[in-house]
Amino acid sequence: MKYTSDFRQILETQGAETLIEALPWFKDVTGKTVVIKYGGAAMEDPELMDSVMTDILLLKIIGVRPVIIHGGGKAINRMLDKLNVPVKFENGLRVTDDATMDVVKMVLTGDVNDQLVRAVNKHGNLAVGLSGSDAGTLKAVQKDPALGRVGKVSEIDPSYLNDLINADYIPIIASIAASADDDGVYNINADEAAGDIASAIGAHKIMFLTDVNGLYENYPDPDTLIAWMTQEEAEELIASGKIASGMIPKINAALHALKGGVPRAHILNGKIPHAILLEMLTDSGIGTMIRRADSADQLERHPLDRFTKRLSENLSIDPEGDEYEFEIVH
Repeated sequence: MKYTSDFRQILETQGAETLIEALPWFKDVTGKTVVIKYGGAAMEDPELMDSVMTDILLLKIIGVRPVIIHGGGKAINRMLDKLNVPVKFENGLRVTDDATMDVVKMVLTGDVNDQLVRAVNKHGNLAVGLSGSDAGTLKAVQKDPALGRVGKVSEIDPSYLNDLINADYIPIIASIAASADDDGVYNINADEAAGDIASAIGAHKIMFLTDVNGLYENYPDPDTLIAWMTQEEAEELIASGKIASGMIPKINAALHALKGGVPRAHILNGKIPHAILLEMLTDSGIGTMIRRADSADQLERHPLDRFTKRLSENLSIDPEGDEYEFEIVH
Protein backbone atom coordinates (compact mmCIF):
# COMPACT_ATOMS: atom_id res chain seq x y z
CA MET A 1 0.00 0.00 0.00
CA LYS A 2 1.19 3.51 -0.77
CA TYR A 3 -0.15 6.78 0.64
CA THR A 4 -0.31 10.20 -0.98
CA SER A 5 2.24 12.40 0.75
CA ASP A 6 0.93 15.82 -0.23
CA PHE A 7 -2.49 16.00 -1.85
CA ARG A 8 -2.41 19.81 -2.03
CA GLN A 9 0.79 19.75 -4.06
CA ILE A 10 -0.78 17.29 -6.48
CA LEU A 11 -3.75 19.59 -6.99
CA GLU A 12 -1.45 22.54 -7.66
CA THR A 13 0.79 20.76 -10.14
CA GLN A 14 -1.41 18.28 -11.97
CA GLY A 15 -1.72 20.55 -15.00
CA ALA A 16 -5.24 19.41 -15.93
CA GLU A 17 -5.93 22.75 -17.58
CA THR A 18 -2.95 22.24 -19.89
CA LEU A 19 -4.21 18.81 -20.90
CA ILE A 20 -7.69 20.16 -21.59
CA GLU A 21 -6.20 22.96 -23.70
CA ALA A 22 -4.21 20.37 -25.65
CA LEU A 23 -7.18 18.13 -26.51
CA PRO A 24 -8.27 19.93 -29.71
CA TRP A 25 -4.65 20.08 -30.80
CA PHE A 26 -4.35 16.31 -30.31
CA LYS A 27 -7.16 15.96 -32.84
CA ASP A 28 -5.44 18.42 -35.15
CA VAL A 29 -2.10 16.59 -35.29
CA THR A 30 -3.19 12.95 -35.10
CA GLY A 31 -2.35 11.14 -38.31
CA LYS A 32 -0.10 13.90 -39.62
CA THR A 33 3.52 13.60 -40.72
CA VAL A 34 5.88 16.11 -39.08
CA VAL A 35 9.51 16.62 -40.10
CA ILE A 36 11.77 17.89 -37.31
CA LYS A 37 15.17 19.36 -38.10
CA TYR A 38 17.11 18.78 -34.91
CA GLY A 39 20.23 20.82 -34.19
CA GLY A 40 21.85 23.58 -32.20
CA ALA A 41 22.41 23.54 -28.43
CA ALA A 42 19.59 21.02 -27.99
CA MET A 43 21.98 18.40 -29.41
CA GLU A 44 24.86 19.32 -27.09
CA ASP A 45 23.16 18.80 -23.72
CA PRO A 46 22.51 15.07 -23.06
CA GLU A 47 19.60 15.79 -20.70
CA LEU A 48 18.00 18.14 -23.20
CA MET A 49 18.53 15.59 -25.96
CA ASP A 50 16.72 12.94 -23.91
CA SER A 51 13.91 15.41 -23.22
CA VAL A 52 13.47 16.27 -26.91
CA MET A 53 13.46 12.61 -27.94
CA THR A 54 10.90 11.81 -25.22
CA ASP A 55 8.68 14.64 -26.46
CA ILE A 56 8.91 13.25 -29.99
CA LEU A 57 7.93 9.84 -28.63
CA LEU A 58 4.88 11.42 -26.99
CA LEU A 59 3.90 12.87 -30.36
CA LYS A 60 4.17 9.37 -31.80
CA ILE A 61 1.92 8.01 -29.05
CA ILE A 62 -0.84 10.50 -29.89
CA GLY A 63 -0.69 9.56 -33.56
CA VAL A 64 1.85 11.95 -35.10
CA ARG A 65 4.24 10.46 -37.65
CA PRO A 66 7.59 12.14 -36.84
CA VAL A 67 10.69 12.17 -39.02
CA ILE A 68 13.95 13.60 -37.66
CA ILE A 69 16.80 15.09 -39.71
CA HIS A 70 20.01 16.15 -38.01
CA GLY A 71 23.44 17.57 -38.66
CA GLY A 72 26.21 17.82 -36.09
CA GLY A 73 28.60 20.66 -36.88
CA LYS A 74 29.95 21.08 -33.35
CA ALA A 75 30.56 17.36 -32.92
CA ILE A 76 32.35 17.29 -36.28
CA ASN A 77 34.57 20.21 -35.28
CA ARG A 78 35.49 18.50 -32.01
CA MET A 79 36.47 15.29 -33.79
CA LEU A 80 38.49 17.13 -36.46
CA ASP A 81 40.38 18.85 -33.67
CA LYS A 82 40.88 15.60 -31.76
CA LEU A 83 42.26 13.83 -34.85
CA ASN A 84 44.38 16.84 -35.84
CA VAL A 85 42.73 17.01 -39.25
CA PRO A 86 43.56 20.43 -40.72
CA VAL A 87 40.52 22.59 -41.41
CA LYS A 88 40.45 24.98 -44.36
CA PHE A 89 37.95 27.76 -44.98
CA GLU A 90 36.77 29.40 -48.17
CA ASN A 91 34.82 32.65 -47.78
CA GLY A 92 34.07 31.69 -44.18
CA LEU A 93 32.79 28.21 -45.09
CA ARG A 94 34.56 25.00 -44.13
CA VAL A 95 36.14 23.10 -47.01
CA THR A 96 35.21 19.41 -46.88
CA ASP A 97 38.04 17.49 -48.50
CA ASP A 98 38.12 13.68 -48.59
CA ALA A 99 39.77 13.39 -45.15
CA THR A 100 37.23 15.75 -43.62
CA MET A 101 34.37 13.89 -45.29
CA ASP A 102 35.54 10.64 -43.67
CA VAL A 103 35.27 12.35 -40.28
CA VAL A 104 31.86 13.81 -41.15
CA LYS A 105 30.52 10.34 -41.99
CA MET A 106 32.01 8.82 -38.85
CA VAL A 107 30.55 11.49 -36.56
CA LEU A 108 27.10 11.90 -38.12
CA THR A 109 26.29 8.23 -38.72
CA GLY A 110 28.38 6.53 -36.04
CA ASP A 111 28.07 8.96 -33.16
CA VAL A 112 25.30 11.56 -33.37
CA ASN A 113 22.78 9.37 -35.17
CA ASP A 114 23.43 6.47 -32.83
CA GLN A 115 22.92 8.67 -29.75
CA LEU A 116 19.56 9.90 -31.02
CA VAL A 117 18.37 6.41 -31.93
CA ARG A 118 19.31 5.07 -28.49
CA ALA A 119 17.59 8.01 -26.77
CA VAL A 120 14.31 6.99 -28.44
CA ASN A 121 14.75 3.24 -28.30
CA LYS A 122 15.22 3.03 -24.57
CA HIS A 123 11.44 3.57 -24.54
CA GLY A 124 10.80 0.85 -27.14
CA ASN A 125 12.24 -0.17 -30.50
CA LEU A 126 10.73 2.67 -32.50
CA ALA A 127 13.62 4.58 -34.11
CA VAL A 128 15.64 3.57 -37.16
CA GLY A 129 18.88 5.42 -37.86
CA LEU A 130 20.01 6.04 -41.41
CA SER A 131 21.84 8.51 -43.56
CA GLY A 132 20.42 10.19 -46.62
CA SER A 133 22.63 7.99 -48.79
CA ASP A 134 20.90 4.80 -47.60
CA ALA A 135 18.66 3.20 -50.22
CA GLY A 136 19.41 6.14 -52.53
CA THR A 137 17.13 8.37 -50.48
CA LEU A 138 19.12 11.54 -51.16
CA LYS A 139 21.39 12.16 -54.13
CA ALA A 140 23.39 15.36 -54.47
CA VAL A 141 25.68 17.25 -56.78
CA GLN A 142 28.61 19.39 -55.76
CA LYS A 143 27.54 22.82 -54.56
CA ASP A 144 30.84 24.62 -55.13
CA PRO A 145 34.13 23.03 -56.26
CA ALA A 146 35.98 25.32 -53.83
CA LEU A 147 34.13 23.70 -50.90
CA GLY A 148 34.95 20.11 -51.79
CA ARG A 149 32.43 17.47 -50.77
CA VAL A 150 29.62 19.84 -49.88
CA GLY A 151 26.53 19.08 -51.92
CA LYS A 152 23.02 20.21 -52.73
CA VAL A 153 20.22 17.72 -53.13
CA SER A 154 19.44 16.93 -56.75
CA GLU A 155 17.19 13.88 -56.40
CA ILE A 156 15.03 12.31 -53.67
CA ASP A 157 13.59 8.81 -53.52
CA PRO A 158 11.24 8.74 -50.50
CA SER A 159 10.32 5.05 -50.87
CA TYR A 160 12.47 3.79 -48.00
CA LEU A 161 11.36 6.59 -45.68
CA ASN A 162 7.71 5.99 -46.49
CA ASP A 163 8.15 2.27 -45.82
CA LEU A 164 9.64 3.03 -42.39
CA ILE A 165 6.94 5.58 -41.54
CA ASN A 166 4.15 3.26 -42.64
CA ALA A 167 5.69 0.47 -40.55
CA ASP A 168 5.34 2.72 -37.47
CA TYR A 169 9.02 3.57 -37.10
CA ILE A 170 10.58 6.97 -36.48
CA PRO A 171 13.29 7.59 -39.12
CA ILE A 172 16.31 9.53 -37.81
CA ILE A 173 18.33 10.75 -40.77
CA ALA A 174 21.92 12.04 -40.88
CA SER A 175 22.40 14.80 -43.46
CA ILE A 176 24.63 12.90 -45.88
CA ALA A 177 23.70 12.23 -49.50
CA ALA A 178 24.95 9.84 -52.14
CA SER A 179 26.85 11.60 -54.90
CA ALA A 180 25.25 11.90 -58.32
CA ASP A 181 28.70 12.90 -59.64
CA ASP A 182 30.79 9.88 -58.56
CA ASP A 183 30.73 6.93 -56.15
CA GLY A 184 31.28 9.06 -53.04
CA VAL A 185 28.99 10.99 -50.71
CA TYR A 186 28.35 14.65 -49.92
CA ASN A 187 27.78 16.53 -46.70
CA ILE A 188 24.43 18.33 -46.95
CA ASN A 189 23.17 21.32 -44.99
CA ALA A 190 20.66 19.71 -42.59
CA ASP A 191 18.17 22.58 -42.93
CA GLU A 192 18.12 22.14 -46.70
CA ALA A 193 17.84 18.36 -46.40
CA ALA A 194 14.90 18.72 -44.02
CA GLY A 195 13.06 21.00 -46.44
CA ASP A 196 13.64 18.64 -49.34
CA ILE A 197 12.53 15.58 -47.38
CA ALA A 198 9.42 17.29 -46.00
CA SER A 199 8.28 18.12 -49.54
CA ALA A 200 9.06 14.65 -50.87
CA ILE A 201 7.13 12.71 -48.22
CA GLY A 202 4.13 15.08 -48.13
CA ALA A 203 4.68 16.28 -44.58
CA HIS A 204 2.03 18.42 -42.90
CA LYS A 205 4.56 20.42 -40.88
CA ILE A 206 8.28 21.06 -40.73
CA MET A 207 9.92 22.27 -37.53
CA PHE A 208 13.39 23.78 -37.16
CA LEU A 209 14.96 23.67 -33.69
CA THR A 210 17.37 26.58 -33.25
CA ASP A 211 19.09 28.49 -30.44
CA VAL A 212 16.80 31.54 -30.61
CA ASN A 213 13.11 31.97 -29.81
CA GLY A 214 11.99 32.26 -33.42
CA LEU A 215 12.17 34.78 -36.22
CA TYR A 216 12.74 38.43 -35.31
CA GLU A 217 12.09 41.34 -37.64
CA ASN A 218 14.85 43.29 -35.87
CA TYR A 219 17.00 40.83 -33.90
CA PRO A 220 17.58 40.87 -30.92
CA ASP A 221 14.75 43.30 -30.07
CA PRO A 222 12.35 41.00 -28.15
CA ASP A 223 9.36 43.10 -29.20
CA THR A 224 9.92 42.14 -32.84
CA LEU A 225 9.59 38.36 -32.34
CA ILE A 226 7.10 37.20 -34.99
CA ALA A 227 4.38 34.75 -33.87
CA TRP A 228 3.22 33.88 -37.38
CA MET A 229 3.49 35.14 -40.93
CA THR A 230 2.60 34.09 -44.46
CA GLN A 231 4.98 32.68 -47.00
CA GLU A 232 4.85 35.93 -48.95
CA GLU A 233 5.63 38.02 -45.86
CA ALA A 234 8.66 35.83 -45.12
CA GLU A 235 9.94 36.33 -48.66
CA GLU A 236 9.51 40.09 -48.32
CA LEU A 237 11.34 40.06 -44.98
CA ILE A 238 14.34 38.28 -46.50
CA ALA A 239 14.37 40.75 -49.41
CA SER A 240 14.36 43.65 -46.94
CA GLY A 241 17.73 42.57 -45.52
CA LYS A 242 16.45 42.71 -41.92
CA ILE A 243 16.93 39.01 -41.18
CA ALA A 244 20.06 37.88 -39.34
CA SER A 245 22.31 35.95 -41.73
CA GLY A 246 22.29 32.80 -39.59
CA MET A 247 18.52 32.47 -39.94
CA ILE A 248 18.40 32.83 -43.73
CA PRO A 249 19.23 29.14 -44.51
CA LYS A 250 16.46 28.00 -42.17
CA ILE A 251 13.91 30.42 -43.65
CA ASN A 252 14.90 29.47 -47.19
CA ALA A 253 14.53 25.79 -46.29
CA ALA A 254 11.14 26.52 -44.73
CA LEU A 255 10.01 28.41 -47.82
CA HIS A 256 11.26 25.60 -50.06
CA ALA A 257 9.14 23.15 -48.07
CA LEU A 258 6.09 25.41 -48.30
CA LYS A 259 6.52 25.76 -52.06
CA GLY A 260 6.76 21.97 -52.19
CA GLY A 261 3.31 21.62 -50.61
CA VAL A 262 4.02 21.54 -46.86
CA PRO A 263 1.28 23.70 -45.26
CA ARG A 264 3.24 25.09 -42.28
CA ALA A 265 6.80 25.62 -41.10
CA HIS A 266 7.83 26.40 -37.52
CA ILE A 267 11.05 27.91 -36.14
CA LEU A 268 11.51 27.51 -32.38
CA ASN A 269 14.09 27.48 -29.63
CA GLY A 270 15.18 23.92 -28.95
CA LYS A 271 16.77 24.97 -25.64
CA ILE A 272 13.32 25.63 -24.14
CA PRO A 273 12.10 22.47 -22.40
CA HIS A 274 9.27 20.78 -24.32
CA ALA A 275 9.36 23.44 -27.06
CA ILE A 276 7.94 21.05 -29.66
CA LEU A 277 4.97 20.15 -27.49
CA LEU A 278 4.32 23.79 -26.57
CA GLU A 279 4.34 24.77 -30.24
CA MET A 280 2.09 21.96 -31.42
CA LEU A 281 -0.27 21.37 -28.50
CA THR A 282 -1.06 24.77 -26.94
CA ASP A 283 -3.20 27.70 -28.02
CA SER A 284 -0.43 30.28 -27.86
CA GLY A 285 2.38 28.18 -29.30
CA ILE A 286 6.02 29.14 -28.96
CA GLY A 287 8.27 30.35 -31.76
CA THR A 288 7.40 31.49 -35.28
CA MET A 289 5.02 29.81 -37.71
CA ILE A 290 5.20 30.45 -41.46
CA ARG A 291 2.19 29.27 -43.44
CA ARG A 292 1.21 29.00 -47.04
CA ALA A 293 -1.27 31.57 -48.29
CA ASP A 294 -3.59 28.71 -49.24
CA SER A 295 -3.24 27.26 -45.77
CA ALA A 296 -5.99 24.66 -46.14
CA ASP A 297 -4.49 21.27 -45.30
CA GLN A 298 -5.55 18.82 -48.00
CA LEU A 299 -2.77 16.27 -47.44
CA GLU A 300 -3.59 12.66 -46.60
CA ARG A 301 -3.91 11.84 -42.92
CA HIS A 302 -3.31 8.41 -41.43
CA PRO A 303 -5.15 6.60 -38.66
CA LEU A 304 -3.53 6.20 -35.26
CA ASP A 305 -0.59 3.90 -35.79
CA ARG A 306 -0.70 0.45 -34.24
CA PHE A 307 2.72 0.52 -32.68
CA THR A 308 2.11 0.50 -28.92
CA LYS A 309 3.38 -3.06 -28.44
CA ARG A 310 6.89 -1.73 -29.15
CA LEU A 311 6.68 0.59 -26.17
CA SER A 312 7.02 -2.38 -23.81
CA GLU A 313 9.91 -4.10 -25.58
CA ASN A 314 12.69 -2.45 -23.54
CA LEU A 315 10.63 -1.62 -20.47
CA SER A 316 10.76 -3.28 -17.08
CA ILE A 317 8.35 -2.12 -14.37
CA ASP A 318 9.42 -1.88 -10.77
CA PRO A 319 7.46 -4.43 -8.67
CA GLU A 320 6.38 -1.63 -6.33
CA GLY A 321 4.85 0.18 -9.29
CA ASP A 322 6.64 3.46 -8.47
CA GLU A 323 9.33 3.57 -11.15
CA TYR A 324 10.09 2.57 -14.64
CA GLU A 325 13.50 1.19 -15.49
CA PHE A 326 14.71 0.97 -19.06
CA GLU A 327 16.93 -1.78 -20.33
CA ILE A 328 18.40 -2.00 -23.79
CA VAL A 329 17.69 -5.42 -25.28
CA HIS A 330 20.54 -6.64 -27.43
